[in-house]
Amino acid sequence: MSDNYENYHLKDDRKDFQTLDGLRILVVDDDEDTRTFISFVLEENSAQVATAASALEALKIMKQFQPHLLITDLAMPEVDGYSLLRQIRILNPPLGNIPAIAVTGIDLQKESDFHLQCGFQGYLLKPVDPTDLLMEIVKLIQQQLYFTDK
Repeated sequence: MSDNYENYHLKDDRKDFQTLDGLRILVVDDDEDTRTFISFVLEENSAQVATAASALEALKIMKQFQPHLLITDLAMPEVDGYSLLRQIRILNPPLGNIPAIAVTGIDLQKESDFHLQCGFQGYLLKPVDPTDLLMEIVKLIQQQLYFTDK
């Protein structure tokens, strides 16, 4: 491999995605590297991003930031992602209705509707692949637009 190797994979894949311009996304993860990485990918695709290191911090940020989408780790100390989502679902709309993506190191595909039963609309495995992240967000946005147009 040459020293001048450049990876154009993400740049090439981005042409297939609609812009995330104007979309407010709250990223919750106790791992700083994961928060930073997901935020970087989202901001590179024109999303507005707020981050939280815990569920309690996320709840404080939610009311002021008014996110359109939640991306949260499931396994966090003190309050996990499942409990965070349960607390969000009791909030008044539109906050209580926002789509949510679970981020986890556990392959939930073996229990295909487990995340749906817990109130999530999607999930991603760690380490998060940028293309998968963007595709999952676009899928949720399109589903939400479909149901709000009915």
